[in-house]
Amino acid sequence: MARRGGFPGGGMPGNMNNLMKQAQKMQRQMEEKTKEIEEKEWEAAAGGGAVKVKVSGKKEIVSVELSEEVVDPDDIEMLQDLIIAATNEALRKMEEESAEVMSSIAGGLGGLGGGFPF
Repeated sequence: MARRGGFPGGGMPGNMNNLMKQAQKMQRQMEEKTKEIEEKEWEAAAGGGAVKVKVSGKKEIVSVELSEEVVDPDDIEMLQDLIIAATNEALRKMEEESAEVMSSIAGGLGGLGGGFPF
């Protein structure tokens, strides 16, 4: 009786080994890129540059700069809106670049039924 299952011709274990090496290489690349992204900073401005916000790749606000003319005690809401707008734009820039970097690495897994959802 013929043996069922297993890897006929022994071809699959070699492919599996190559696949594991490729996955390990991608994992190292992703770890390196993640570290680079975490150390990088993105800046965005609102109100014609009256409010500037810097964020890190760790999704933390690094700094907020306000021009004197934007600090109006009679219009606190405008200042709050400008800070929110600048912060959200800086975070959007960071997320976009991060997604592009991770997608370029995961693109190498096309033969596995698609990339990762980064």
